[in-house]
Amino acid sequence: MLAALAAGGQAFEHDLWHLAAIVVTTVVVLWIAHVYAHGLGESLHAGRRLDVAELAAVAGRELAIPLAAVAPTAMLALGAVGVLRSSRAVWLAVALCVATLAIEGLRYARLERLGRLGTLASVAVNLALGLAIVALKVAVAH
Repeated sequence: MLAALAAGGQAFEHDLWHLAAIVVTTVVVLWIAHVYAHGLGESLHAGRRLDVAELAAVAGRELAIPLAAVAPTAMLALGAVGVLRSSRAVWLAVALCVATLAIEGLRYARLERLGRLGTLASVAVNLALGLAIVALKVAVAH
């Protein structure tokens, strides 16, 4: 999602509905790809086709992907209807994506019971990836 924002933010800054559609479409496609890949993996592991309930469980486990897009897409929608300036809406959406990366790093560190250094490394790696995308967005825009 952050990559879609970074790639389309400048080009569609004055058509935020279009940008929101790109972001949502990208997220849905990635979610379907994850559900398919994980479902296929589980099917191969089980040696049989998954039933509907099992595939629904896989889809549910992957819901974090589309859920992560809700707040950034809401910022784009607020910009599209004029509540926020277009550029501010895009940057708020990007900031929410970066914040999500930091939170995911923290969550991973807690799940793995990492110490302070491990937690710092987990958050730093997630943020570095996100900020590298933002830096590329700035470099391309200027």
